[in-house]
Amino acid sequence: MIIKYPLSTERAIRLMEAENKLVFIVDNKANKQDVKKAIEERFNVKVVQVRTLNDSKGRKKAYVKFSPETPAIDLATKLGLM
Repeated sequence: MIIKYPLSTERAIRLMEAENKLVFIVDNKANKQDVKKAIEERFNVKVVQVRTLNDSKGRKKAYVKFSPETPAIDLATKLGLM
C-alpha cells in the first residue's frame, strides 16, 4: 500500500486552502510517480505535481498539488479531514 494516511496539521490545512495541495504520509519506498498514480486511481482526481520529503520521524511525506478543477478541500471533506 503506497498511501498510508492524509496529514491534517495546521500547515497542511493552510496549504490546502492557499495552494490546492494535500499532504499524505506514504510508503518510504514509493517514488513520485507511484504516489501520483496511486492517488489518481484511488480518488479519481487529476494530480499536477508531487513533491516528497523524508521527515525527522522517519516518515515520507508527499505534498500533492491537484489540478484547478479538483479542489483539495472537496477531497479533504471526503476523507474526513474537514
